[in-house]
Amino acid sequence: MVWRVYTEKFGIHAVEAQKIFKDLKENLFISSLTDVRVLNRYDVEGIEKDIFELSCASVFSEPQVDNVYFEMPEYQGRIFASEYLPGQYDQRADSAAQCVQLLSCGERPTVRTAKIYVLSGSVSDEEFEKIKKYLINPVECREASLEERDTLAEEYDIPTEVATIDGFITMSDSDLVKLIGTYSLAMDEADIIFCRDYFKTENRNPTMTELRLIDSYWSDHCRHTTFQTAVQNAYIDEAVIYEAFKSYLEKREFVYEGRKKPVTLMDIATMGTKFLKKKGMLGKIDESEEINACSIKIKVDTSEGEEDWLLMFKNETHNHPTEIEPFGGAATCLGGAIRDPLSGRTYVYQAMRVTGAADVTLAVDKTIEGKLPQSKISLGAASGYSSYGNQIGLATGGVYEIYHPNYVAKRLEIGAVVGAAPAENVRRETPADGDIIILLGGRTGRDGCGGATGSSKAHSVESITTCGAEVQKGNPPEERKIQRLFRNKEVTTLIKRCNDFGAGGVSVAIGELADGLIIDLSKVPKKYEGLDGTELAISESQERMAVVIAASDADKFIALANGENIEATPVARVTEEKRLRMIWNEKTIVDISREFLNSNGAPKNTDVAIPKVEKSDLYNGLSDKIDPENLADSIYSYLSDLNICSQKGLVERFDSTIGAGTVVMPFGGKYQLSPAQYMAAKIPVMNKENSTISVMAYGFNPYVCEKSLFHGGICSIVESVAKLVAAGISYRDAWLTLQEYFERTSGDPLRWGKPMAALLGAFRAQCELGIAAIGSVIGIGIAGQ
Repeated sequence: MVWRVYTEKFGIHAVEAQKIFKDLKENLFISSLTDVRVLNRYDVEGIEKDIFELSCASVFSEPQVDNVYFEMPEYQGRIFASEYLPGQYDQRADSAAQCVQLLSCGERPTVRTAKIYVLSGSVSDEEFEKIKKYLINPVECREASLEERDTLAEEYDIPTEVATIDGFITMSDSDLVKLIGTYSLAMDEADIIFCRDYFKTENRNPTMTELRLIDSYWSDHCRHTTFQTAVQNAYIDEAVIYEAFKSYLEKREFVYEGRKKPVTLMDIATMGTKFLKKKGMLGKIDESEEINACSIKIKVDTSEGEEDWLLMFKNETHNHPTEIEPFGGAATCLGGAIRDPLSGRTYVYQAMRVTGAADVTLAVDKTIEGKLPQSKISLGAASGYSSYGNQIGLATGGVYEIYHPNYVAKRLEIGAVVGAAPAENVRRETPADGDIIILLGGRTGRDGCGGATGSSKAHSVESITTCGAEVQKGNPPEERKIQRLFRNKEVTTLIKRCNDFGAGGVSVAIGELADGLIIDLSKVPKKYEGLDGTELAISESQERMAVVIAASDADKFIALANGENIEATPVARVTEEKRLRMIWNEKTIVDISREFLNSNGAPKNTDVAIPKVEKSDLYNGLSDKIDPENLADSIYSYLSDLNICSQKGLVERFDSTIGAGTVVMPFGGKYQLSPAQYMAAKIPVMNKENSTISVMAYGFNPYVCEKSLFHGGICSIVESVAKLVAAGISYRDAWLTLQEYFERTSGDPLRWGKPMAALLGAFRAQCELGIAAIGSVIGIGIAGQ
């Protein structure tokens, strides 16, 4: 039996309906619209009538603010409904199902939700379709039926085989290029030819799972293949940049002592750190084989004396996902940033958000084809990031949005987080033959397929309708459980190595843990049936960890996880033989040598060209708006620039006080209106007094960078460090994590020259300040103590 109920906020409580009505009138210019009603519809299966009736008043509605209907109420006007795409996480439905289960003390029921929109007024057919298109983002939602349902059970075709790509090893180069288009692969022609030659040596054709896995493993997102491309020739016309390049070449000779290594963007990005480390200036770096987040050793002053701690910080971009699905993209930007230091077994306690947008006041009808309106992106992204942070219990100490017209091409969405843990809580060992890999947390669904390769491909007008499966809805309560679990020393000291489930899913998260692995995909917990071996291998899973545990500790670890209501499932075993094997339905569908996987694809080369910098351009920017001959108008124009406007309304969407560790509020001064230039919080010591804090600031100016990326790279670091110094932190205690954000290079030497110029600027700043960038690359500099 499927029970159905509708709930609707009444009177002044109908805030959502009022906002949508205002939005449609002001942004879509639907003048004929006179009112909007919004109802939440719940369909429930698997409970008795008495439990359903009890749930209507205590779970599905708030009696003090909601009207409850068991049939669709009478209405005037037009109506439609929307629901999440199958597989996308529906937090309303999930939370409702859990609450009903608490009431029934039985099995968890099935709950489906939809949102009903009732539009009053003489809305035309054309306007009706326009409204539906505006309110239903095809990346995450679809129009829902208004009909009753007999059952909520879903029928799935249960796959039993994974296809082999017949004739692959005999294909011509041109046929392989066609294959890239056929399967929408992120790899290029050289990579797929490299794959063909490898499988020739194995004397077999690859399975579809192997090809998809390799595509994920070698994607730019996972392996930074662009930054690993060898620079053959560098043509640098600007003297100051050429001097920085010469300095880089001299210092790499000192670092490598004659060893032959190619010049790459990654080498430039890391050379400052390598040089300073060899000079003995970076003794506080915490180094290990794990690649989770930037990690340094610190001393924490507590009421019981000084303690050794690890401080980790990480930044992550979700530019494309946020642009096509603002709420989910921004939410998982924060979720993804959290997962890295969390997988390092630290407790993440503070976040910073830095975003870039075009003109958010631009009329919706001026939106570029294939894009969402700038206002919809910015508002939706702010809601997504704040919702995730507020639910997981993470204080967002800094929120900054930068405005520049070029962000209309691609939004900037960066989340940066800080975590810490006592050093004694973190165990790190090399996995040994017989160790067990346990999946911890959320289940796998089809909605995460292509997350790694999707962020590594060029996108087109159709991206907004074809990339839905690459954007997952985050589940912050699940990640909060893992946060709690990893604060337990008894748990973390059982973990030899840990990796988060970001883009690439099982293939990358487990594939990176050890050189030799056998993974049983049939044991991977699923959101629903019907997933084949390929989907299980590559689907990104939010709020999940892969941990290496000694076989003798596995049962204990699973019991501790279950104590926090976290699902923990053994799915893989470490082996001595250096091959990655995956089994599904008792058949081997992946069997690849580690040496081949770690090659990261075919070697790539490029030429780089950096043109001369026009010195006058460096002083152009916002200051151009001040015209002494027309002072009043130019000042008015300057003050109406979005970069000058107060961002208090944006900042107040985020809770900066969760955890009671915040030291500096986002706004200060006598009237609490002066924005802080940095964020600061106490190290999260449990059950003791603590006087040690971490401070984080960012530096970036798009108007400087568009004139000279070399100077922009320098200024990003200098600005971030200057903010720390203004906060009372010695610049000698600063550490950098840098984030890249550049257009696709597309084989153009001038395009290649942009990130190289920025990296050389960052390299010079690091060397002259004696401060190391120990994470990512360049674009925004974020410094922390």
